[in-house]
Amino acid sequence: MNKITVKIDGMMCGMCESHINDAIRGRFKVKKVASSHTKGETVILSEEQIDETALRETLGATGYRVISVTAEPYIKKGLFGR
Repeated sequence: MNKITVKIDGMMCGMCESHINDAIRGRFKVKKVASSHTKGETVILSEEQIDETALRETLGATGYRVISVTAEPYIKKGLFGR
């Protein structure tokens, strides 16, 4: 499982978050996507790697500006943080 964190400029409200989430779900096969306009970021959980260029193009087409993209392995924490 992969965790991709995207820093985004231009989100102002919950509708912006929804717009970004819908664009990502429409283009990529993801397990979960959550955006926060207050943090200025979107976090994506995906079984497969997501091409950064395609991600930047998808979000750029929505009118938002991608500042950075970071990817790391995602390890689900158990009941006691293990």
